[in-house]
Amino acid sequence: MTNSHLKSEIFEQPTTLRRLLDHETASIQRVASLIRERAPGYIMMVARGSSDNAARYGQYLFGAANGLPVALAAPSLYTLYKKPPRLRDALLLAVSQSGQSPDIVTVMEEGRRQGVLTVAITNDTESPLSGAVEHMVAMHAGREQSVAATKTYTASLLAVAMLSAHLAGDHDRIRALEAIPDFVAQIISTFALSTIEAAERYRYANACVVLSRGYNYATAFEVALKLKELTYVLAEPYSSPDFEHGPVALVEHGFPVIAVVPEGEVALELVDYIRQLRDRGAELVVISALDEALNLAQTPLPLPRRIPEWLSPIVAVIQGQLFALGLVLAKRYDPDHPRGIRKVTLTI
Repeated sequence: MTNSHLKSEIFEQPTTLRRLLDHETASIQRVASLIRERAPGYIMMVARGSSDNAARYGQYLFGAANGLPVALAAPSLYTLYKKPPRLRDALLLAVSQSGQSPDIVTVMEEGRRQGVLTVAITNDTESPLSGAVEHMVAMHAGREQSVAATKTYTASLLAVAMLSAHLAGDHDRIRALEAIPDFVAQIISTFALSTIEAAERYRYANACVVLSRGYNYATAFEVALKLKELTYVLAEPYSSPDFEHGPVALVEHGFPVIAVVPEGEVALELVDYIRQLRDRGAELVVISALDEALNLAQTPLPLPRRIPEWLSPIVAVIQGQLFALGLVLAKRYDPDHPRGIRKVTLTI
């Protein structure tokens, strides 16, 4: 297999996640304590790109575990339209691996001007974003050289999960976090080669959809993004209910559908739905620990068993990353330098 920064950084993720747990827990505890003191009424998450998918995860997690509604910021209101909304009672939480994007920085500066609590999760502790907020959570991912975010994405998810668990003061959830690096290591050691090889089957694919629901709605978006930016496949993410409301008409014999089916509350509905898609002729790639889901797939991509559903996006996305790596190699593109994009995107 050809070596690349992308492959190396996918394989680094168990170490990256363990380093985050070891080095940032105390800082996250302090931030969680400050949030409890301020008692915000809701969270406004601010992000772009892969970080926006981490924010989608936060919508479900902070809502379910902390009882806090989560909105996603519209940065253009702050930059182009210069009509920032009132942020009273908000916790403004930015997620950005580079911390460089001017629009994200502008939103956080406005939050401070309005006197709300501002927190950033970033991989660059010397970035403009770090200087724009009151409190910072470091990802500890090290330098990420491949354009496509992998280890910074899972680090951002874990940082969000750590903040949620400590904000709730939930000791069972805090303990559950410790198993995540081992789950990720298990996927890489057991399934990496087979997943990369399995992607060869889709070498000539030029479109697909990626489905999930709940916490893994974020995973559908992130896997679709990796396929678009690395392999140039038109990959569209959907929740299963949204897909059923019209876009299901896309499915004909051989149409690729990638489904992320975690253990937990959404499993039964997703298994039933992908069974219906198989009956319509869909070509199923299924990421799951459940035999009843994997057995429906032409291409099963297994996960370890007994991953708590609220943590499953950190683990399930690894199989999506490996599949994207396999497909970019099968299509003979450059995995580290996708056409037309750069590592740091400076949007306004």
